Amino acid sequence: MAIEFAIFFGLYVVGNILFSHFEVETPKLKRLLKLAIFSAIMVLIYVTLGRPWSLVWLVLPIAAVIYIHAVWLPRHGINGLTGEPRDKYYELRGWKHTS
Repeated sequence: MAIEFAIFFGLYVVGNILFSHFEVETPKLKRLLKLAIFSAIMVLIYVTLGRPWSLVWLVLPIAAVIYIHAVWLPRHGINGLTGEPRDKYYELRGWKHTS
């Protein structure tokens, strides 16, 4: 299971470094809960179904992110790479845009 956690936390750290500016309005507690829940699910899958399925669990969020950024955001008029126009992105997230 150490391999899965190394991959997961490596991706999480890189993602936080590169993309945390897109989560400025998300409460820190919510971000920590997401991390804890994702980790707990990964452990549960590893213990009950085995390594191959826990690796699938790691790939699913990556596939979801690719879909969201390549298809869903552009359908809503938002650039999937830059999050622009910022006011539309904030509206979609339910945040108040203060410029």
